Amino acid sequence: MSLIDYQVKDAVALISLNRPEKHNAQNEPMLEELDAAWRKAATDDAVKVIVVRANGDNFSAGHDLKSVTSGYEPSADKSQLEKAYGWETEFYLGFSRRWRDVPKPSIASVKGACVAGALNVIWPCDLIIAADNTFFSDPVAKYGIGGVEYHAHTWELGPRRAKEMLFTARSFSAEEAFAAGMVNRVVPVDELDTQTMDLAREIAQMDAWALRQGKRAVNQTLDIMGQQAALQSAFDMHWLGHANSMLTTGYPLLSAAPLPAESKKDES
Repeated sequence: MSLIDYQVKDAVALISLNRPEKHNAQNEPMLEELDAAWRKAATDDAVKVIVVRANGDNFSAGHDLKSVTSGYEPSADKSQLEKAYGWETEFYLGFSRRWRDVPKPSIASVKGACVAGALNVIWPCDLIIAADNTFFSDPVAKYGIGGVEYHAHTWELGPRRAKEMLFTARSFSAEEAFAAGMVNRVVPVDELDTQTMDLAREIAQMDAWALRQGKRAVNQTLDIMGQQAALQSAFDMHWLGHANSMLTTGYPLLSAAPLPAESKKDES
């Protein structure tokens, strides 16, 4: 079974996470398929808008901690650390950066749990529509790590709400995300797909060159403000967090800890 569903409808590429039995927790094959879908949509002239969504009740529980996705074993050995750092640079920070800069408008359509590594998937998108049952969380501070790999918290939430998210590790609702400016719209869960497609079709009516240039102008403004440098710096600090996690919580250096009980899962 494919871990990513891909279809094109009305000039809209629909990229759906398809591991609902695991709450769409991300393992290496899923991330590879997801990146391939982004690349396909980016180069298809028939596609003007990209929608990232999920099958099942939850958008994503984040990283799948039950699969060894990177081909390395938890170890403090220098060669293993270098390999692991390179893997996370590509699969987490690298993929997210690449998706963010795809020269077509993108919409994340989110419902249910959107936890930790799931933020790496939605934050690169240009717009976010959240169902009213969505909750967002980055709980990794509980385990000695200062946030997920694509550390866009400040840009997405503003400094004070970003600090609250990181300091408390609590979940917050779609309405709270909307109030912070992270989410464009909050809609009833049974209207999520319809309202997402309505917005995507509306955008798809616009001139493709104008869409590309508008997106580039905004992204370049963020870059001039230092977003890319900040993401890289935070990613390197994230890696110090792996070591701190091992020392303070006993979790393996190259792994992470379970989610809070509210998500009823063991992935993050």
